[in-house]
Amino acid sequence: MTQCIALLRGVNVGGVTIKSVELRLLFDELGFDEVRTVLASGNVVFTATDDAASADLKQRIEQALRDRFGYDAWIVLVTREHVERVVEAFPFDASDPARQPWVVFGSDDEVLDELVTSVGDPDPEVDPIARGDGVVYWNPVKGTTLQTPFA
Repeated sequence: MTQCIALLRGVNVGGVTIKSVELRLLFDELGFDEVRTVLASGNVVFTATDDAASADLKQRIEQALRDRFGYDAWIVLVTREHVERVVEAFPFDASDPARQPWVVFGSDDEVLDELVTSVGDPDPEVDPIARGDGVVYWNPVKGTTLQTPFA
């Protein structure tokens, strides 16, 4: 059994509204155990017997979301172990009270690489970013997350 996390894109924003109860029910119906939703974020924690890194599992969940909720669903599917490793590897000072630590998960390495290179040569004081394992780390000054080149 593997503890997994499905990070749903665009849920409960932009007109796609899914109630946590309905989302949990869908994951129960898919045969997962210990299903719980996280706030109203559209993120789901569950235990699966399937290979958690499997593209088939990801596609099965995405198709079930499309069928049930009628939107173009795609998810980032990660294991809890992977999330823990990513958080532990945060390359900046996450305890700095002046900064807001971010971890941006993605399912396509080329897209994550493009995110990092799209800002050119960022100022590390304004836009500290770094590429990690399936993620981009970002540690902007609090209150600037809509104003920096990376934003």
